[in-house]
Amino acid sequence: MAEMSPSSHEHELSNVKKLLWGDDIKPDIFRRWSQGFYFSSSEPTALEQSEGGPCAILAPVQAFILKNLLLKYKDLSFREKVTSDMQNILLVNALSEILEQCHNQKYYIVFLNSDVNDVSDGLFSNHQENGVELEPALFHEDFIFHENLRIHTFQNVEEVRKFYLDNIQLLKSQFGILVFLYSVLMTRGLERVQSDSSHDISEPLIDDTYGYGSQSLINLMITGRATTYVWDHEQDVGGLKLKGLEKQSQIGFITTMEHLRYCTVGSFYKNPIHPVWVLGSDTHLTVLFSTERRLVSPETKTDQAKRVFKHFDPDGNNFISSSLLQDVLQALDLVSEEAYVDIMRKKLDPENLGIILLNSFMDEFFPKEDNPMPDLFSIVHYNGLAQSNLDGQIRYRIGECVLLESDLRAISESNPMLTILQTKWPNIEIRWNELGTPSLN
Repeated sequence: MAEMSPSSHEHELSNVKKLLWGDDIKPDIFRRWSQGFYFSSSEPTALEQSEGGPCAILAPVQAFILKNLLLKYKDLSFREKVTSDMQNILLVNALSEILEQCHNQKYYIVFLNSDVNDVSDGLFSNHQENGVELEPALFHEDFIFHENLRIHTFQNVEEVRKFYLDNIQLLKSQFGILVFLYSVLMTRGLERVQSDSSHDISEPLIDDTYGYGSQSLINLMITGRATTYVWDHEQDVGGLKLKGLEKQSQIGFITTMEHLRYCTVGSFYKNPIHPVWVLGSDTHLTVLFSTERRLVSPETKTDQAKRVFKHFDPDGNNFISSSLLQDVLQALDLVSEEAYVDIMRKKLDPENLGIILLNSFMDEFFPKEDNPMPDLFSIVHYNGLAQSNLDGQIRYRIGECVLLESDLRAISESNPMLTILQTKWPNIEIRWNELGTPSLN
């Protein structure tokens, strides 16, 4: 482990600050992000969020915590078994896993100099800078925070894990979330963050009006790459190659923005490796998970075929132009000689309408496999804002789900939970075990 002097990474930290906040940090937004990682007293494995804003960090961290709990316990029995020491290990393992996805050669762990862990009590006392006394009105928490940032470098994730366990109060302090966020960006590296996003980052990662995290920041936390988009691979939009996810993610993501047709979420996010999804509403991030592992699976040939077909159907119409058939077959490493393609084009478009339907294509080239997806399963929802939970107490909410045989979905604009889940399971119906539907906000 090596500790960097304040000047050795001053330029990078300054650029991280600008990337996150823009040119001007609003004190009220900075204060909302100034909280530590702490677990709820009512749900010992659930992180609590004190104010709106840092859910872009807390929800992905919570998702990794739940992923690891499900791997160990297989069911919800962990709710009664977790001790305070186990909480520390759960938190540190989740943070280390996120950093491991981001790292290139070294881990850059940001921390605060001395014991500058909680400055709120002394915020309005007199302070000096270079011997000049500052007016209290000009003195902000963000000034104290950024002036006291330091960096440790580590070669491997085990060293990071040990450092966090030995300095757990760093994570629980007033600036715990922020020092971790800065560590993520420093470990990923600003050049890679810029490259991840497909284009110049002109907007800060934290919205300077409302204080919420951008999609690039959410993607960085979940996948280790700060891509702007949530589709699979690259998409060509007006001649621009716009990057999405490069592979199936550990943790999933679905969003109400897809229902509103603002984005298209790819199968890498909808079908992650583990049955845990971050849910995005228009204002907040929550988490959905299940003990039913059959809800996710390694990508099958059928999954791959649908993903490739939809790449050529960016509008989600479930059909492509018949002229694109050869391109689809080539992308799937299927026979694509001109004569064969002409035969298949006539077979799949017998009325010469100029389109090929997804169902017709799948029936011809990928006859239906046995569907491992269960028709009945339970899901569990987490919302880290106490005021968004019943009686102001954070509790996991359990719902019983059924997948109907009909592909017709019953759209209910008054039930945002149902509409967001229908972007993943179009024919789902849910009955929640407690009174009322959980809040996404």
